Amino acid sequence: MGNRFDVPEADAFTRAYWDAAAGGRLLIRRCGACARAHHYPREFCPHCWSEDVTWEDASGLATLYTWSVVHRNDLPPFAGRTPYVAAVVDLAEGPRMSTEIVGAGAELRAGLELAVAFRDGVPVFRPAP
Repeated sequence: MGNRFDVPEADAFTRAYWDAAAGGRLLIRRCGACARAHHYPREFCPHCWSEDVTWEDASGLATLYTWSVVHRNDLPPFAGRTPYVAAVVDLAEGPRMSTEIVGAGAELRAGLELAVAFRDGVPVFRPAP
């Protein structure tokens, strides 16, 4: 099998995140010092630099911040998925997250309410019911 550019390479630190995603759960990190949530997972708080951070389940709710429809991507397996919607969403807990929007048509607009879904253990978002 050739290289795939849509499959994460988990390490000792991110394994908890990817294992949770494989089970249909979205995790974020929360700081015990300043109480702010962040994403992508880091071993320290990007807001106050504290190392007192823990995993927590996210609600899975978000709003669409911005997006772009990708019509060409030659990296495997993206060529077979074009066009697709690359997006940045605001998680209900506060952090912004890069992701893909699935199951959406022409209704895309900033502020659109979204819910997490999972494809092959990777979180993606779809319009909320």
